[in-house]
Amino acid sequence: MNKATRTSRPRLSEKELIQRKKYIGATFVTCIVLALVGGTIHVVQLGAMRMQELRDSAGYDLKDESKKIRAAGEDLFKNVFHERGVTHTITYTMDEAEGLLPTKQWIEIESSILIPAGSFKMGTNNKNSDIQNKPEHTVHLNDYYIDKYLVTNSQYARYAAETGRRVPLNWSNGKFSEQKVLHPVTMVSWFDAKGYCEWAGKRLPTEREWEKAARGVDGRRWPWGQVMDTKRLNTYYNVGSTTVVNKYDNGVSPYGVYDMSGNVLQWVEDDFDPYPDSKASGSIFKGKKQVVSDDRNDRAKKIAKFVVTEEKYKVMRGGSWKGDPFSTSSYHRGYSWPNMTSDFYGFRCAKDVETEPMKTEGLKNESFNS
Repeated sequence: MNKATRTSRPRLSEKELIQRKKYIGATFVTCIVLALVGGTIHVVQLGAMRMQELRDSAGYDLKDESKKIRAAGEDLFKNVFHERGVTHTITYTMDEAEGLLPTKQWIEIESSILIPAGSFKMGTNNKNSDIQNKPEHTVHLNDYYIDKYLVTNSQYARYAAETGRRVPLNWSNGKFSEQKVLHPVTMVSWFDAKGYCEWAGKRLPTEREWEKAARGVDGRRWPWGQVMDTKRLNTYYNVGSTTVVNKYDNGVSPYGVYDMSGNVLQWVEDDFDPYPDSKASGSIFKGKKQVVSDDRNDRAKKIAKFVVTEEKYKVMRGGSWKGDPFSTSSYHRGYSWPNMTSDFYGFRCAKDVETEPMKTEGLKNESFNS
């Protein structure tokens, strides 16, 4: 191409240059928008796939979910009548309760594990975690014992037989089915759990003790590590009910404690209060009770309101067979009124090291089948 040809091209006017820049800018912006939209669609698709995986792992058709879940407070309402003896029935005698398990199983099921003194990481700084779980902080604890397993129906039967304490509402005609002998006891309030532990010469674990026994000292999210694995626990209806307390030996904590994630939510001793240096709103920790509205129209529509009280919630840990798998994180803090009960509320006991535990080392798991 010669010089004459090169110089023969017409130059763009200033107006045309501005117009061209606008086209280029618009094209650039369009590409960015399309990339963002594409990324958003991809994230939504991944989320939908994850939710479908969780639904597929459910133990029954989730179309029947409304038939499986009770309304909030329904268990409490039923339990009020149960506590008053309206539905009280005859339960096990002490001999009957003792005969529920062979001696080896009794020894194993009531064994405790020593959690050695030392510091551990409690709470989390995970930005996606609920605010009540923050911040991560270091806690030092002395030696203590914690139950290797959740308290079972069979153990609670002995307690009820000896003390005359009313049995859980979900025991049919005062007794549970043979298939549930090694399932965790449920439909127990914080007061029930505390009473049992005291009867057994123990106590409820503190929230700190529970978390250390669940996650060890390396700050792991679940008893087995950092990644959720639904094969290691009973959660989100992947079974559809409670399971025997020795089932998930692949999901034990670093100390060998079972069911510190899933199966049933576990009562601990503590009130639901903020951690030191917590940025959580104080309103989260204030107890709120439902009362009948003063408004006639609201009452006609059966609309109630919540009022703040001076009473405290109690902390619950570990998630459950019904709950979201991510609520089973070892640092996650659930909470409930101490007089509430449900078919996914349970507990285990702890004990100070100064007193001799019933048994400090468990037998091999095959003793359950003896």
